[in-house]
Amino acid sequence: MTEIVLIAHNIRSTHNVGAIFRTAEGFGISKIILSGYTPYPSLPGDKRLPHISAKLTDQIHKTALGAEELVPFEYQEQPDLEALKSDGYRIVGLEQDKRSVMLPDYQAPAKLALLLGEEVHGLTDDLRDACDDLIEIPMFGQKESFNVSVATGIAVYHLALIHHM
Repeated sequence: MTEIVLIAHNIRSTHNVGAIFRTAEGFGISKIILSGYTPYPSLPGDKRLPHISAKLTDQIHKTALGAEELVPFEYQEQPDLEALKSDGYRIVGLEQDKRSVMLPDYQAPAKLALLLGEEVHGLTDDLRDACDDLIEIPMFGQKESFNVSVATGIAVYHLALIHHM
């Protein structure tokens, strides 16, 4: 089975963060790294003002429904991709790009860190360049992309499923 870590970088919406937690819990994701301006639930030693931390935690809980208490997570200002690579993870960006491999054609490694980017603009060029691989979800409608939490669910379903069969 593939061990999957999710990295949610610069996600604006607490509802998306909550949905990502819920999806992660459902598929047995080992950890979520929340980075950049991504909102995150309260942490021990939280440096945010208590009322801000409590407000964001409550908002995330509305869609996570307790998954935020079950899935290990941490906050990093900038995702430490080098530390993940040194721990044996392959960094895989979920992004539409000329380098992207279509999700059904991607062979997942044993340890994978799935990097998710900002809702509107996706991953920055420097984060794309830091990825070992880029994967893309095939689309058949007229819209250009899926919501980040929906895309996470589709990608994690596929990556988890192919190693459970």
